[in-house]
Amino acid sequence: MKNLFERTGTANSTSGTSSSSNSPKFNCISSNSSDHKSSSSSSTKASSLLSGIVVSAFSIFEPREKKGVGTKSKISTSCSGSNGWAAAVKRVMASGSMRRIRESMFGFNKSSAVTSTSDIWLLGVCYKLNDAIGGDPVSSSGFAAFVEDFSSRILMTYRKGFDAIEDSKYTSDVNWGCMLRSSQMLVAQALLVHQFGRSWRKSVNKVRSSGLMLKLFLCIIIGDKQIDQGYIEILHDFGDSEESAFSIHKILEAGKGYGLAAGSWIGPYATCRAWETLARTGKALPMAVYIVSGDEDGERGGAPVVCVEDVSGCCREHSGGGADWTAILLLVPLVLGLDKLNPRYVPLLGATFTFPQSLGILGGKPGVSTYIVGVQDENAFYLDPHDVQQVTNITKTDLEADTSSFHSNVIRHIPLESIDPSLAIGFYCRDKDDFDDFCSRASKLANESNGAPLFTVTHSRNSPKTASQHDMGVSENRVDDSYDMLHSNDGQEDDWQLL
Repeated sequence: MKNLFERTGTANSTSGTSSSSNSPKFNCISSNSSDHKSSSSSSTKASSLLSGIVVSAFSIFEPREKKGVGTKSKISTSCSGSNGWAAAVKRVMASGSMRRIRESMFGFNKSSAVTSTSDIWLLGVCYKLNDAIGGDPVSSSGFAAFVEDFSSRILMTYRKGFDAIEDSKYTSDVNWGCMLRSSQMLVAQALLVHQFGRSWRKSVNKVRSSGLMLKLFLCIIIGDKQIDQGYIEILHDFGDSEESAFSIHKILEAGKGYGLAAGSWIGPYATCRAWETLARTGKALPMAVYIVSGDEDGERGGAPVVCVEDVSGCCREHSGGGADWTAILLLVPLVLGLDKLNPRYVPLLGATFTFPQSLGILGGKPGVSTYIVGVQDENAFYLDPHDVQQVTNITKTDLEADTSSFHSNVIRHIPLESIDPSLAIGFYCRDKDDFDDFCSRASKLANESNGAPLFTVTHSRNSPKTASQHDMGVSENRVDDSYDMLHSNDGQEDDWQLL
């Protein structure tokens, strides 16, 4: 089984190795949203019992092994082998069967390369690892809650075997669809939060497990939760067919005016515009979509500005004039450098994950898109769409559907400073109060950016702009980067997946 944590890049992952100017510090700003207030504490409490019983137990009894190159070895000071009973328990807990149960439940093993006990921010929720035993983050009470949260996020990957896209011969999106898949994951997260709130977690016993005893154990510890009908409906809407509202077929159709086509290389800006068009024409999204752009007609160029009047008008349009405000998905396409990410933006990007409205980032290694969902120190955690899977279309009524291919408990991470400068940030605001809270946080972040904010907030287009194009570090001549590098061998994983 793969390690829970996989890393791409060469930067040292040990906390405190980066310089203070480039090492991001993520501080939480108190939220005014009741849903966001309760999500972090409730999810942590829900997993604390399981963490205490299983994670800590394994950390105490399992023999400590030397870490890989570049990491520190841990020496256990607990459970001396001189005690016969303790030694027997230790052998049982360290046995292959118990390790397999642990890996099935949490997706990790003790050869994990992560040694930092710094806070983890995952889509607006903070997980504290400061109670780790012997400095091992896996043993902390917050780690199991983090893993449960991460593995509950919906994963979209390359698929093969679906119906051909329109008049093309493409029945797979391998090697060209990773940006589309990343955007599907971001929108799926918005739908989960919209329907269930940020504290929602998938039903563990409904995802394929390795055996009956493990499933029974999980039911005893966690409870036999029934799978959510709404969750199944969300997965159905992302099926790979013309009938599914948010399929790759529908996104490409909506994005024709921005150059989207099957087999083409697609960047974050065009993808965001495709979702905006899909929201306006398809009427399937239960929320408005607003693209944070830099000028009055919504084309590229200039510093991105969240215009409150425009957002209000977008909500009214979505409701057909029946409401002044609706739930809204904010997409912020950015170009934060030329060939590489300008390091001054690294702390700002990391700080967006502390927003309760955070939906993460569309971006990744240059030329290859992923869905970035969290940060710890200088590292970014992501879901990778580059695994190739057979098409799976779930019907709305199939509550016994195998949903395992839509989730991952393998947590990969890369240095945040190494991501492509062409990216898009997503935020979800449930109502006007939530939007006002977002604007307050965004304005504070802009004020702390030393003159180079990611984006700014203004009430109307006639208001003085607080950031210039030069301040944003955006090049007028920079075309929208495309993602996915074509390979000669169809179906072969690209270099982003070879970790």
